[in-house]
Amino acid sequence: MGEALMLARCGVSYVGLPLRLPVHRPDVTDEEARAIVAALAGSGAQAVLITYLSDAEEALALCRYLGVSGLQLHGNMPLAHAARLRAAAPELFVIKSLVIGTAPEADILAQAQAHAPLVDAFLTDTFDPASGASGATGKVHDWAVSARLARALPRPLILAGGLDADNVAEAIRTVQPGGVDAHTGLEDTQGRKDEALLRRFVTQARAAFAALGAAGLAKDCDSA
Repeated sequence: MGEALMLARCGVSYVGLPLRLPVHRPDVTDEEARAIVAALAGSGAQAVLITYLSDAEEALALCRYLGVSGLQLHGNMPLAHAARLRAAAPELFVIKSLVIGTAPEADILAQAQAHAPLVDAFLTDTFDPASGASGATGKVHDWAVSARLARALPRPLILAGGLDADNVAEAIRTVQPGGVDAHTGLEDTQGRKDEALLRRFVTQARAAFAALGAAGLAKDCDSA
């Protein structure tokens, strides 16, 4: 919980809480995540559930239990379920992940365009064929793909995948996204968020967005 509050103090806009994951082990229980969401109230940072759940009702039930205001769909929720989710919870800020490297670019764009009326933003992340992980890989993908998607899609695009304090400014200049997301690139050798790295990341990101004449947002995955 202390880590989540540190993220808020550093100026992060959204704190991600990964649950129901097929590859990575969750860092917190449902009960701990719920306590983190409550602790973030009034901090300026909003909590987002990051999940691979594909059933609309199951995902919404978890969102309501946790009390989050945002949901990142990192799996393959069918369009019909995404539509049910949107109809049942129009107030929920829904982010659809697009994992670069899992399919041809044209297929990813088509998938995104189909989901666009049902979500509020997209997030591009990196697929690691070695581990099978889609996100939290610490690896960048081809930013040119994300740049083309950012221009083509009618919703804001959040850039993720291997971002850190050293490369976030270049990433923003290259892709011109609506926001940036970081996780492993802001951790120390024990896998905990490093406050100095966080503050430098946020400073670099804000300066890069300001140079583009945009506000931008910063998102991070919390682990405790």
